[in-house]
This record gives sequence, structure tokens and C-alpha cells, in this order.
Amino acid sequence: MFLPSRIPLLGKLAAIGALVALATGGVAAGATSGTARTQAASSVRTCTVHDLYGSMGAKGTGAGQLYWPVEFTNTSTTACSLRGYPGVSVLNTAHQQIGGAAGRSGQTYSTVTIQPARTVGAVLHTTNGPVGGPCRTTGTYVRVYPPASYDALLIPAPFRVCSNVFTVAPVTAPTPS
Repeated sequence: MFLPSRIPLLGKLAAIGALVALATGGVAAGATSGTARTQAASSVRTCTVHDLYGSMGAKGTGAGQLYWPVEFTNTSTTACSLRGYPGVSVLNTAHQQIGGAAGRSGQTYSTVTIQPARTVGAVLHTTNGPVGGPCRTTGTYVRVYPPASYDALLIPAPFRVCSNVFTVAPVTAPTPS
């Protein structure tokens, strides 16, 4: 490749990068096919509340703990994706918030693509009674902001936070059964 000596080094590097990109069809040198798939998958649009139906899954209890998944079903005709943690709070019948919003569980996450009519979820966690502190008033609704959304879903659910434990996990795809 010919690069005149008058072109600054930065310009030479940019030219080399452009040639590599052209030669590899737009995928950077050293990129694997997995990287290309990840880049392609990220082109799926982000779900909005208008794409989603919110519901509560089956409760799970054990060792004084309560785990209850918030489920998001894609009601649109195209795939969309969610990435990260939803914002969750408990509301009374007058739609007033009871206590603070759920904290994040700290788990790692990735982008989850939801095909039409498919469901993904994020698990809420509290204790199953006053283990290390009192229980708040039982709420009537759970308000859920899907990741990357400023609009919320309102899901009827008799949810009660106990022992000041209230966390939410990131959105994940269901495990195959």
C-alpha cells in the first residue's frame, strides 16, 4: 500500500483502518462471527410500553424469601429488545407509592430479544414475612418501567415488601424447560 510520507501518522492509520474495513465487508479486523451477530442483534429496536403486556408470573418461596417475576410479553408484530433492569415500585389503590423503589440485584445482564408473542421476565425479591424488620402495607399494583423507558406499566398485584428487602433482577429470557 502506498502512503505518501507527507500524510501525518494519524491519517495513515485512518487510511489503513478504512482499507481493512472495506476488505472485510465492514467488520473490523479480528472480529469474530459472534461479534458480527452481536452487532446485528443490537439493530433490533428497543421495546416500548406500547409493545409490551405486563403481568406477574408464578411466585417462588423458600427459606423465608419470596421471588415473584414481572413478565413482559411482546404484543407487537416485530421483535424488540430489552436490556438491563426495570424500575419497580409498589402502589396502593390510589396509585400512591408505598415505600421506596426496588434496588438492583447487581447481576450482570445482556440484551434480550423478544419475538412477537414471547415472554421474558425480571424477578422481584423480598422476604416472606417480617424476618429482619416489619412489612409494609400490601400494595394493589406494581408499577414497572421497562428498561430504557420513561413510561410505566401498571400491573395488578398484591405485593408486600418485608424486612426492608426489595430488589429486582435484570430482564432475562426464560430458561428452556
